[in-house]
Amino acid sequence: MSEMQRDLWTSLLLVWITCVQYSSMAPLNNQSQSLQTASAMIPRNRPSEGQRILSRAKRGWVWNQMFVLEEFSGPDPILVGRLHTDLDMGNKNIKYVLAGEGAGTIFAINERTGDIHAMKRLDREEKAEYTLTAQVIDRDTDKPLEPPSEFIIKVQDINDNPPQFIEGPYKGSVPEMSQVGTSVTRVTATDADDPVYGNSARLVYSILEGQPYFSIDQTTAIIRVALAGMDREMREEYLVVIQAKDMGGHMGGLSGTTTVTVTLTDINDNPPKFSKGSYEFTIPEDLGIGKPGGRVKANDRDIGENAKSAYSIIGGDERDVFEIVTDAQTQEGILRLKKPLDFESKKSYNLTVVATNIRADSITGGPYMDQATVKIIIEDADEPPVFTKSAYLFDVHENAAINTVIGAVAARDQDATHSQVRYFIDRHTDLERQFNINVDDGKITLAKPLDRETDMWHNITVTATEVRNHSQISRAIVAIKVLDINDNAPEFATEYEAFLCENGKPGQVIQTISAVDKDNPSQGHTFHYRLEMLNNPNFTIKNNLNNSISVLAKHDSFRRQKQETYLLPIVVTDDGEPPMSSTNTLTIRVCGCSRDGTVQSCNVEAFVLPIGLSMGALIWMFLCLSVIVVLFVTLRRHKNEPLIIKDDEDVRENIIRYDDEGGGEEDTEAFDIATLQNPDGINGYLPRKDIKPDLQFMPRQGQHSGPNGVDVDEFINVRLHEADNDPTAPPYDSIQIYGYEGRGSIAGSLSSLETASSDSDQNYDYLREWGPRFRRLGELYSVGENDKET
Repeated sequence: MSEMQRDLWTSLLLVWITCVQYSSMAPLNNQSQSLQTASAMIPRNRPSEGQRILSRAKRGWVWNQMFVLEEFSGPDPILVGRLHTDLDMGNKNIKYVLAGEGAGTIFAINERTGDIHAMKRLDREEKAEYTLTAQVIDRDTDKPLEPPSEFIIKVQDINDNPPQFIEGPYKGSVPEMSQVGTSVTRVTATDADDPVYGNSARLVYSILEGQPYFSIDQTTAIIRVALAGMDREMREEYLVVIQAKDMGGHMGGLSGTTTVTVTLTDINDNPPKFSKGSYEFTIPEDLGIGKPGGRVKANDRDIGENAKSAYSIIGGDERDVFEIVTDAQTQEGILRLKKPLDFESKKSYNLTVVATNIRADSITGGPYMDQATVKIIIEDADEPPVFTKSAYLFDVHENAAINTVIGAVAARDQDATHSQVRYFIDRHTDLERQFNINVDDGKITLAKPLDRETDMWHNITVTATEVRNHSQISRAIVAIKVLDINDNAPEFATEYEAFLCENGKPGQVIQTISAVDKDNPSQGHTFHYRLEMLNNPNFTIKNNLNNSISVLAKHDSFRRQKQETYLLPIVVTDDGEPPMSSTNTLTIRVCGCSRDGTVQSCNVEAFVLPIGLSMGALIWMFLCLSVIVVLFVTLRRHKNEPLIIKDDEDVRENIIRYDDEGGGEEDTEAFDIATLQNPDGINGYLPRKDIKPDLQFMPRQGQHSGPNGVDVDEFINVRLHEADNDPTAPPYDSIQIYGYEGRGSIAGSLSSLETASSDSDQNYDYLREWGPRFRRLGELYSVGENDKET
């Protein structure tokens, strides 16, 4: 049947059902859905005034639910039902009123007859029922004649909604090779029609596509495996089309479809398989430990964990030279070296390798495995020489002569060429070049004297190199132990300082002394002690029989006033071959002690106190001496200050002495006369302030004169020599001004040149009145005047 024919038959069926329902409901609307007359206990005669009659009024409205068919689309409004009251006696003063859901819009009532009509097309899936209120009122006064009452209009369902798969499309999975009836997944369809009324919402499921692999329960919609032996490696995914049809699956029912994608999940049903039955690899003899030598791979048609394999060697590796591990990324077996290869001892290996699935499957009963043969050919490589030992141990006495042979090392080239070997010492391990080695025979000799007390062990590295190939080097450790000889004298274990009490008794122990020796004899040390002065009048020694002695006092007449310190030389000798000895001095101080022998004082205070001066008196004497020194220094400082000579007859009130031809009293930078006055006070560099030298030299040490006088002439000669030879020594070369008397001075110029060239009539006879020093000056100027007149 075509789709068009199916739609036509569906439309005719709907029209027929509607007509049958409407014709069967018409009597119901006129009887059960109409208002039924009920007698009201209302008095016929009006009571008189003052008389009150109690009565119970019976309800006047009685009706059942009303129904209306959904999706009805006739030319005229459909009659839903009729309202009627027993008060309606045919008179025209009764009016029916409708209120509630849809009143006036969806439902309309005839005010006179009470007929209710549906004005619009209704859809049960949008709203299944409506609640309304009916009331009868007086048309003239609008007063209610009956109390209002509610009733329900239900929309009667028709099959107008097809089933829908809300959650579709679906996906499901099931292990491959599953048995028939194994559940895959479940689908669910919904129908918006009324599930209570009729069969509009009763669904039946079926498979449109996906047979014969899967089936579906028509009621529960559970999809199950329908074909046994489905292999994922053959086909992994299936598309199943499911149909849901209402009306119990009968003709005329509506249907909906969905798709279900079913995926077969993998199980371990395939064994690993090597791509080849045998492999062959060639690897060099000098391949490093842990380095890969080759790769093998067993392929597995399964996926994920089911395809993972573990590799192992089950034969051909008796020496445990190789191992095989799995590459997690590529699932390859990597052959790696566990021990060094030796081409000379074995040139090839034949290994049996097995690949086994890691995961076992309960369905197939694995695991599976496969094996292959791997042949490994060793390629000869030029190897470094091999020492006969990895480490050598030699010993030598510390007094061995230079060029003494300590020992010899040996190495051999194990290659087929058997190249000659040369020996060297790694000088990084013998920085002091203590040893030498013969490059041909490997004999190690002494190059410098040894001292066991400085270095007891010497660890050096010896290298062996092929003559044919210098890059092939091997190394060996050589440990050289220096054997001891008796070449060190014993000495005191520490610097002893003993204290002797003045009131001590003869024979008291002053100090216990022990000795040490840098040598290390095999039998241990034995020391012998003796006093350098055999018959010492003050002290003696006693052997303690444990390599130590005790120093004893011979008498009790030790006094600090007589002798404060005693130096006691003691000779210590060992029993080595030859014996070694040394003289050590013990310092013994005489001290004042308490009655119980406790040392109280060993300093000079013990000599001062017996004179009769107390400690307080000594402190006062020291303070007085300090005050005297301070006063003496203060007075001398005031005495050295220069006196200011004042002369009332001098108009300048002071005398300024000039010893150079500088710039007068305001020129304070020309020269420092204090250098000549105190040459001992200038020992370094005195820079000049007016001109900065171009070169900066370090200050020079000045020449010191004797402590009892100042040799000014020698000092000036030294400074003159320095000034001539050192450009940085003062005075610096600079322009000096000699005709400047300063500002504001009342003194006139004394320049003879200027006076001689002037035409003044000045009389210089007054210079003779100034004294003998100016008489000669006056005579000179007077002579000049006489020459001018002549």
